[in-house]
Amino acid sequence: MDTEILQPDDDGIARAAGILNAGGTVAFPTETVYGLGGDARNSAAVRKIYEAKRRPKHNPLIIHFADADGAMRYVEFDPLASDLASEFWPGPLTLVLPILKDSGLSPAASAKYPTLGVRVPSDSVAKRLIETFAGPVAAPSANPSGAVSPTEASHVLADLAGRIDAVIDGGPCMHGIESTIVSTLGGRAKVLRHGAIPEELVIARNRPPQKSAPAGSTPVTPGQLASHYAPRSQLRLNVAKPNPSELWLAFGPDCDGAEYNLSDSGSLVEAAANLFALLRSIDEDAIRLGNRSVAVSPIPANGLGAAINDRLSRAAHSE
Repeated sequence: MDTEILQPDDDGIARAAGILNAGGTVAFPTETVYGLGGDARNSAAVRKIYEAKRRPKHNPLIIHFADADGAMRYVEFDPLASDLASEFWPGPLTLVLPILKDSGLSPAASAKYPTLGVRVPSDSVAKRLIETFAGPVAAPSANPSGAVSPTEASHVLADLAGRIDAVIDGGPCMHGIESTIVSTLGGRAKVLRHGAIPEELVIARNRPPQKSAPAGSTPVTPGQLASHYAPRSQLRLNVAKPNPSELWLAFGPDCDGAEYNLSDSGSLVEAAANLFALLRSIDEDAIRLGNRSVAVSPIPANGLGAAINDRLSRAAHSE
């Protein structure tokens, strides 16, 4: 199929919503990364998402809504989940909550688990698309399963052109890293995946704080596979001084000679926004130069550094 490139105007949004209503797939920007959307109630549409991404069927999808009221028609909110939604929605927070009986959602969207990841994105293009479609949109990242996530429409087209119906070109994503995924089952906030909202902001309600869930081979929510976000070249992490043969993905000042720097000033916000785009760029250079390896500077573990280090460790993980 030919993948349409749509503009984020009224005509483009209307066309994208029409494709979703017809059971098609549309990639669209969010404040985190580009998502690959399909009607979460339509099993055929959900299967198209899995097929386009070559995503394992046991890896559930995140469902996007225009507002919290929309999400409440499909999943059961406890008081803590309602509080977190009030504080962080719209925004890069995904809540994992029990699916309501007779929800009408495709069982494939949740990989047949009894819980579902839901969120309300803050990006204006995503919000207008979901409102125009007027239904729940299943939307994992718009890239092949396990590959580097896309933060620009050009990344989506490089990976999925000819495999999806359309992409809305809404420019680069603001945060550049996926949503933080949180479970509130049992009345405690537990981070299942680090993301654009720092963990400490989420678990501050817990006394004592609840540790994050470890990586594993059987996820209950997206982004928990040990190997994920992987470039083709080999990554070596926490490298203060790269070998002469390595390309250098640096962080902070005093990194003369680095091919790329996540943030010259040492800003974790800037580093998160740049992470996936620079991983793609340095990976292309490494392959072009004869499969050279990539050395990555140490990243502080505080704040957004936890999410950045999480993505880098999964990108460097070998099956």
